[in-house]
Amino acid sequence: MTRPEKRKLQAKEFGKVAVLFGGRSSERSISLQSGENILNSLLQQGIDAHGIDPDENLAQKLIEGKFQRAFVALHGKEGEDGVVQGLLQLLGIPFTGSGVAASALAMDKARAKLVMNGLRIPTPVFGVAKDIETANEISQKIGFPVSVKPVAEGSSIGVTRVANLAGIAPAFHKAARYGDVIIEKWIDGKDFFVSIIGDTVLPSVEVHASSGFYDYQAKYESHETKYLCPAPISLAKERALRALAYRAFCALGCEGWGRVDLMQDESGKFWVLEVNTIPGMTSHSLVPMSAKAAGMSFDDIVMMILEQTLQAEPATELVGEVAQA
Repeated sequence: MTRPEKRKLQAKEFGKVAVLFGGRSSERSISLQSGENILNSLLQQGIDAHGIDPDENLAQKLIEGKFQRAFVALHGKEGEDGVVQGLLQLLGIPFTGSGVAASALAMDKARAKLVMNGLRIPTPVFGVAKDIETANEISQKIGFPVSVKPVAEGSSIGVTRVANLAGIAPAFHKAARYGDVIIEKWIDGKDFFVSIIGDTVLPSVEVHASSGFYDYQAKYESHETKYLCPAPISLAKERALRALAYRAFCALGCEGWGRVDLMQDESGKFWVLEVNTIPGMTSHSLVPMSAKAAGMSFDDIVMMILEQTLQAEPATELVGEVAQA
């Protein structure tokens, strides 16, 4: 049986699928792109999929729509931090990706790094600052250059590389708009990204940003960013990189799919920066790029991610009743 034939046979098994994308986070625009791509892929594969842009009436929409499972394509707060996952769990609707606890933990960079430190997973030294005085103390203790960024944001939003004490204040204010601030030792070297689907660790991607910093502009707007996949490293290094990424992914309790962001310093050592539980699925995104290097199409990986929801029992009776106006 060919994979397309298998997909047609399975389409009915999924029932009615809600694709959640958009939301109210600072990453809304990226989520809209990811969600549209995922929704179109599911529809092309015969899945009864429907897009939903979450708001305060999300629970009511899910109940009234009699959705049987959800593909979560939300990035950032209220979508990637365990909030939506908790709602779906309460409603008894199987969903893609990590559960409540792992989503919340991975979103909180500081607590995630504490877990990784405890398990001896190499991650740059850091501190959390709630005011400029503390930020100055932490940065001087760590040593410049440092990375100043929000504790709970993605897509490099609010991130600044700071080379000296004079740069801490403006960088702190920029990051503090999004909540608590984490100050982390800046690793000079190469950017690597490893995507994971289920228990499959895909080929790594090495990224070269023209500015030297893989920020929001380099990720989503620039056409000068260079992506090398598979990464031009030795087989031994590739295996070590993938193994480290998978260790970090599992350490935080993540499941379903995700992406681990790492740096390789000038001595060749790999460092884990963070784990993303709902990576982007845009035209510039790294998960589809890694999958392509492994011989998988975009449709393949979307279906692989959704298929994992079949391992959970779908809701036969949704929790609660919808209030009538």
